Amino acid sequence: MKSPGIHLRFLATALMTISLSAFTLGFVGMKLFHGFVQNQFDDRFQFLARYLALNSELGILIDQRQMLSQLAKNLLAEGDMAKVAIFNTSGVRLADAAKEIPGPFITIREPVRIKAASEESQAFFGQDGPPHADGRKPDVIGQVEIVYSTSQVNRLLKTISFWYLWLTTGLTAFSLVVFYFISRSLVSPLTRLAQTARQVGGGELDRRMTPGNIPETREVSMAFNAMLDSLERGRRAVEAANQEMVRQNLLAEMGKFSMMIAHEIKNPLSIIKSSFDILKKDPSQPDNFVLFQYIEEEVQRINGLIEDFLSFAKPAKPSFRVVDANGMLKECVERFRRMDMTLRIEFETHIPETSCLSYLDPDLFRRAVDNILKNAVEACNEQGVISIDAACMTETWRVEINDDGCGIPENMLDKIFNPFVTTRAKGTGLGLAYTAQVIQGHGGVIRALNRAQKGAQFIIEIPREPKQFDLFGANGVKE
Repeated sequence: MKSPGIHLRFLATALMTISLSAFTLGFVGMKLFHGFVQNQFDDRFQFLARYLALNSELGILIDQRQMLSQLAKNLLAEGDMAKVAIFNTSGVRLADAAKEIPGPFITIREPVRIKAASEESQAFFGQDGPPHADGRKPDVIGQVEIVYSTSQVNRLLKTISFWYLWLTTGLTAFSLVVFYFISRSLVSPLTRLAQTARQVGGGELDRRMTPGNIPETREVSMAFNAMLDSLERGRRAVEAANQEMVRQNLLAEMGKFSMMIAHEIKNPLSIIKSSFDILKKDPSQPDNFVLFQYIEEEVQRINGLIEDFLSFAKPAKPSFRVVDANGMLKECVERFRRMDMTLRIEFETHIPETSCLSYLDPDLFRRAVDNILKNAVEACNEQGVISIDAACMTETWRVEINDDGCGIPENMLDKIFNPFVTTRAKGTGLGLAYTAQVIQGHGGVIRALNRAQKGAQFIIEIPREPKQFDLFGANGVKE
């Protein structure tokens, strides 16, 4: 799951902070406002109850029910009053009045007492009124009861809560919009920085950051551009050094190859020249046939040297087709065995009789195997045993070629497939390099190692599926 970016995290943090702050302030504010309004509302009706009790004293004393009913009806005119009732000390209802209004309702009861001559209006005193001089409480002669509705207060609180909710939502949305643009101005340079870095990594080395207006991000952009400029200078310096190194290596290889070619061609040319000198002195000598053979052999040697070099320097593109790899390997060994019947080499083959259909170029592969067999024959000094094993697996075809010759020097094992590397005095060092090139062109690998008992072992593995690889890439050698 992808982790949220800085922009989204900023917005989420702002939303949580603003929402939590608004909810907390709103909850506390509404609680305080509700308590204040409710207390004011209750105090008002408490005052009305005391006022009714004060004015009902005379009507209760003289049992004037009509007057009491008028007082109840007058008080019922209050907007939130639902019911008014007056009782004497015996609990007899002397007067009452009521009307239908929505609830919920609250009931207040207030006793009616006889006033002392020196008392002020009891509407401004507590429930029990002022005490007498001797400490006695005033006499209670009745009770008034009022029932009022709190629906108006509740409706007011709901309206205020509704508008507060909408106002809070609007302010939260406005704050988020403002915070979005602020956050965007901070995150946008980082996004452009990442995009520029990806473009530079993709090869657009001339890309640079555009400095923004914010000092901090502008500083980062300028530092990033300075880093890219430094890297570009370093890259150009490395490219120049690499080109110079390639040129020096090429010159070194050309010098090495020239010395090798000069050495290899010098000896055959000397033999050819000596043979021609003898022929010029006395063309009728009977041994002239042997001299002609020398000349022919040395010309063939020079021709083979040039062909090896041309094959390695400009390899042919493989022409892949489905081939029975096991059958092709048998033909290759058999043909090599018949090339020179004077060799005292025994070939032991362990190649399955079943077909192993693989996707390869048989011509190139035969020549690659010929190079390995030729090296094995020369390592055995034209006398010994060479074994060829093959195995057809699900995805690859594996070949092992073993000889009981002198083996490969340990310091040459990791270089044996490099061009111009040879352990023989007359070798060019191109045969195994060409073989490795062909194996790599088939998408396979070749390894060389010394056997525990005696001799060398070459192991080839190539994929059976149709894959085509560049002959000019890596050499495909696995040590």
